[in-house]
Amino acid sequence: MHTSLPDFDMPTEEQVHLAAESFRLLSDPTRIKILWALLQGESSVACLAELADAAPTAVSQHLAKLRLAGLVKGRREGTFVYYTAADEHVRRLLVQGLYHADHIDRDEAPRPARTSHHE
Repeated sequence: MHTSLPDFDMPTEEQVHLAAESFRLLSDPTRIKILWALLQGESSVACLAELADAAPTAVSQHLAKLRLAGLVKGRREGTFVYYTAADEHVRRLLVQGLYHADHIDRDEAPRPARTSHHE
């Protein structure tokens, strides 16, 4: 059926799994704040913690996961590490996600589940 369509293309299993992992990592509000701050320029954990209104230890854990996923890069200077967003792809992902959030029909959108646990 679809395969008979010209130009029909499906991503590979690896592409699907890597994209899903990136979206999973971007599903956390604190990580979105951290990445958005890093898109403005290089920053330290302490500064990111203040901007994201999160504990420095939590920010460090988020950054470790984002770094392993290739979404952020770190640069060591003495005992400090300064982080930046990995590339322009990260900016496009966040801009599109935030743009979409601004254009959701609030009456039709599913409500996020409320949780009582804190990080």
